[in-house]
Amino acid sequence: MKFNKRLLVVWLILASLTLTYLWIDQSANGSLRSSAIVTSSVIVIALVKVRIIFREFMEVRQAPVLLCRLTDAWVALIAVALLGSYFIGTAIR
Repeated sequence: MKFNKRLLVVWLILASLTLTYLWIDQSANGSLRSSAIVTSSVIVIALVKVRIIFREFMEVRQAPVLLCRLTDAWVALIAVALLGSYFIGTAIR
């Protein structure tokens, strides 16, 4: 069995992002309304994790450039959709 240091580092980064999310959730737990900063932070953390998973665990890092750009565009599109719908929803409310 070959030890892959790169995957260990990636796994540690993903775990630390998850712990960061839990810390943000715990600190905002006392308030009934979530703030825009908390919600935006959670969405950004999730999207960073998705991009890391695309690159490292779905082997997109070594894929053709077009596939790399398409997955990055997908993450950007989802970011705009999620953040846009959140901020438009709060503005309408």
